[in-house]
Amino acid sequence: MATFISHSPADTEALGEQWGLSAPRGWVLALSGDLGAGKTQLVRGLARGLGVTARVHSPTFTLVNEYGGGRLRLFHLDLYRLETPGQIRGAGIGEYLQPDGVAVVEWADRMPEAEWRRTNLRLVRIEVLGATERRIDYEDAGA
Repeated sequence: MATFISHSPADTEALGEQWGLSAPRGWVLALSGDLGAGKTQLVRGLARGLGVTARVHSPTFTLVNEYGGGRLRLFHLDLYRLETPGQIRGAGIGEYLQPDGVAVVEWADRMPEAEWRRTNLRLVRIEVLGATERRIDYEDAGA
């Protein structure tokens, strides 16, 4: 497991941008962390690294936002409003776990562990350390 300490939202975006520059097709990032931890900030940087120019915002009320125009298509999912494995399966989340592009799943800890099998997966945990400081732990754990 690797750890990155972010001292600002710009640091968090810069990490995401680094990841976006080298992201492979079919990659899935599973993000977890409290409200306001910086999950969407990381996705904004990832989008920039992929070359996506659209404004990135959390898909809390739409479940999935899709962004094209970059090197790879970006699928940004948010499971915050889904509470049970049945709701998650019923929402069709499984189709995004082997994306033709890159998928990011916020509130990924709500997803049943068995759903992550056969996924090119990076697990990311963001912890709030202070007003602008974040600890970002990540590891590659997929196929």
